[in-house]
Amino acid sequence: MTRVHDMGGRFGDGAVVPEPEDVKFHADWHPRALALTLACGSLGLWNIDVSRHARERLAPKDYARFVYYEKWIAALADLLVETGALSADELAKGEGSGESPLAAKRLAADAVAGVLAKGGPADRSSNITPRFAVGDAVRLRSLPENTIVDGGHTRLPAYAAGATGRIVRMHGTHVLPDSNAHRLGEAPEPLYAVGIRAVDLWAHPEHPNDEVILDLWDSYLDAL
Repeated sequence: MTRVHDMGGRFGDGAVVPEPEDVKFHADWHPRALALTLACGSLGLWNIDVSRHARERLAPKDYARFVYYEKWIAALADLLVETGALSADELAKGEGSGESPLAAKRLAADAVAGVLAKGGPADRSSNITPRFAVGDAVRLRSLPENTIVDGGHTRLPAYAAGATGRIVRMHGTHVLPDSNAHRLGEAPEPLYAVGIRAVDLWAHPEHPNDEVILDLWDSYLDAL
């Protein structure tokens, strides 16, 4: 299945142009979009994988034309209505019909720095034994689709599906996005950094022996 957001390695989109590190936003409303997303996330109605999948579920024509923070705001609006935090009518009018029962969970301005500093670690304890070790040769699953939910969220990029690589680092056991994005539980799995040579990804790479490093869950991989 073609996923409009799965743009990695796609030909024809032009070169990646690095920006100065001090450029954080390109419009005055961008930091407000970030603040709204952070504040609403504190309500506890969804997790980070649910929010990522909400952006992926935008209509392809909208996903293609929206800038980065437009995608954030559009997905946030969908999540707020889907979870009952807002009604579609309230969203359309731009005002609530009364005080929300979620008001007590709102993220106060003076708490933002602490929340950002804390982050959202996704490592979890698990009894699952890793199948691979550093140096092992592996093949990425040939079909990049979510194998739990049809059309669901996954972190396996389509351009790397079926490629061969090697384990370069062990990250421990982490929440599996393919499950967590659909509220099916965290289902933690071993997570690895996998190095894949450019020549094993593209037909005519400029630097064939360069490596792309991808963080991949155990169920994305097969032994060679």
